[in-house]
Amino acid sequence: MKRVEKGAKAKRTAQRTAQRTAQRTAQRTAQRTAQRTAKRKPAAKAKKTAKAGAKPKLPPKSGAIGVPAAAGDWREETLARMRALILEADPEMIEERKWRKASNAMAGVPVWSHDGIVCTGETYKKVVKLTFAWGARLPDPSRIFNSSLGGGTRRAIDIPEGETVDAAAFKTLVQAAVARNGLAKKKR
Repeated sequence: MKRVEKGAKAKRTAQRTAQRTAQRTAQRTAQRTAQRTAKRKPAAKAKKTAKAGAKPKLPPKSGAIGVPAAAGDWREETLARMRALILEADPEMIEERKWRKASNAMAGVPVWSHDGIVCTGETYKKVVKLTFAWGARLPDPSRIFNSSLGGGTRRAIDIPEGETVDAAAFKTLVQAAVARNGLAKKKR
């Protein structure tokens, strides 16, 4: 008899433990869902107020990219100079602002594209970085790429204060990136 009692007692204890675990799991799941929903609500409201398919208005181009640096800062000037070279290399280039967040003063990251992303421009404390999306597949005889060299896809150019980039080599690189995007588009 004692064996049966011990077995029944163990069974009841196991059932109670399973019920408690299920309750805790349900509570945690409900809390996580509530947290996620609370985080999403402001974004959902923003989507409702914007017109369907409408792109957000961008700052005027004369403001030299609108980086979070102060007006006249060397980073802003460098990015404006590189922007001019990009547009000279390919007049059909499209410039957009993406990835707006607090760390870039909600100005977003300038992205230049033609049949796909060609490059992005970001400002950091010590450098202006131009990252080419498919840079690893581009010819670079002038060795203009000096950052992100270890990856298999992208390459970047870091421009510290006071340095300049060879304009002709940079334009050639931009044109090669546009040509690469065009070939990839034809294959699709």
